[in-house]
Amino acid sequence: MFIDEVEFTVKAGNGGNGVVSFRREKYIDMGGPDGGDGGDGGSIILEVDEGMNTLADFRYNNIYQAEKGKNGSGKNQHGKNGEDLILKVPPGTAVYNADTDEFLADLKEGQERFTAAEGGRGGKGNAKFKKSTRKAPKFAEKGKKGKKHKLRLELKVLADVGLVGYPNVGKSTLISQVSHAEPKIASYHFTTLHPNLGVVSYGEYQSFVMADIPGIIEGAHKGTGLGDEFLKHLERTKLLVHVIDVSGIEGRDPLEDFEKINYELKQYNNYLSSLTQVVALNKIDLSVAEKNIERVKRELNKKGYEVFPISAVTGEGTKRLVYRIGQLLEDLTEVEVENEKEEEIVIKPDFKEELYIKKAGKGRYEVLGTVVDDFVEKTDFNNEAAVQRMLRVLKHHNLNKKLKEENVKEKETVVIGPMEFEYIE
Repeated sequence: MFIDEVEFTVKAGNGGNGVVSFRREKYIDMGGPDGGDGGDGGSIILEVDEGMNTLADFRYNNIYQAEKGKNGSGKNQHGKNGEDLILKVPPGTAVYNADTDEFLADLKEGQERFTAAEGGRGGKGNAKFKKSTRKAPKFAEKGKKGKKHKLRLELKVLADVGLVGYPNVGKSTLISQVSHAEPKIASYHFTTLHPNLGVVSYGEYQSFVMADIPGIIEGAHKGTGLGDEFLKHLERTKLLVHVIDVSGIEGRDPLEDFEKINYELKQYNNYLSSLTQVVALNKIDLSVAEKNIERVKRELNKKGYEVFPISAVTGEGTKRLVYRIGQLLEDLTEVEVENEKEEEIVIKPDFKEELYIKKAGKGRYEVLGTVVDDFVEKTDFNNEAAVQRMLRVLKHHNLNKKLKEENVKEKETVVIGPMEFEYIE
C-alpha cells in the first residue's frame, strides 16, 4: 500500500433526540411542555497540517466516527452537541468520494478545512411545538443521522522542483547532497517507494522545495512498475530536473534514457511534458563517464536544454545547478493542473420532488420524496402523537390530493416509512 493514497470511511455523529416532558411543580397539576432539544452530532473535518508530509497515519484505521449528540431532557435542557472529529492531513491532499470517484476538495493551505461528513441535527423537544391551538404537544422529534461516506485521499507532493529519471541514476543521492533530506538509498529498482522532500537553500534567504520522485521506467504511464502512482506526484511541480546516468554503467545509452522518460511524461499528460526542464548529467566522478559527457551535452544543447554535469556523490557541479534552478523558479508561475475528473459532465436532476406516489405492487403504494425522507427520519413511530403530526405535515404537502390523482382506492395499502396504512377517503 502506498502511503500517498488511502481509503477509509467517515461517519458523522447522529443528532440526539428531542424529549417529551411537562413541568411538574408544587401546587401545579399540569405545567406546560418543557422537553429540550437533542444536541447536534459531531462532524468529520479534514484540516491541513503543514508539519505533515505523508498519509501514513490513516493506514491502519478503516473508519473514523464523530461523537453523537446527547438527547434533550426536561426543564428545557438542550442535549450536549457531539464533538467534531478533526483529522489532520498534509498540504496537497486531494479528497475523493471512493464509491463515485467524485472530486470533493483540494487541501493546499495551512489550517484549510473541509467538512467530509456533516453531523446530524438534533431533534426538537416538545416545548418547540407549543402554540395557541396546541398547548400540550405529546410528541418530539428524533435526531437525524450523521452522514457517512467512504473517502479516498491522494497526496500530491507540493514541490517546486521534481527530480525525474530512471531508477538508480542518483536522484536520492542528489537530494541528500543539496538539502537536509535523508532518503533511503540502495542499488535496486524502486528503492524510493514514496517521494522524499527536501528544502534547498540558495542565495541569501532563498529556498525551494525539491521532490525526489521514484524512478520511472518504460510503460510507467500505463502503470508498469507502479509508475502511474509515482507520476501523480509531479503534477504540481513548476520545473523538472531530469537526472541522467551519463556513465552508462548499467548498459543503457544516456540519450535513449532521456527520450524514453520524456515519452512517459508526455503520455501521462500534456502538463508534465510542457514543464521547463533542465538536465543533470550525474556520475561524472566515474572514469567511464568521460567518453559520454561532451556527446550527450552537445546533443541536448541542440534541442534547447540547459545541461549541468554533476556528481551527486562528491557535490561537484551541484551548487551551479541549484543556483540556476532558483533563478528559473523566480520567473515561473504555478500552472493550474487539468483535472480530467473535474471536467466530466454529470447530468443531475434540477430538483427532487417533495412528495410523490409510487406504485409498489397490486393495491400497494409508497409515499416518497424529500419531505417524506426528512419527516420519516425525525418521527418516533412508537409515539402516536408524533405519527399524527407527520401525517398532518404530509397532508399540508398535498398527500391526499396526490393519492386521489394516483387513483388509490379505499382499503388499499399506503406505505410511509416503516408504517403501513389502510387508505380511507
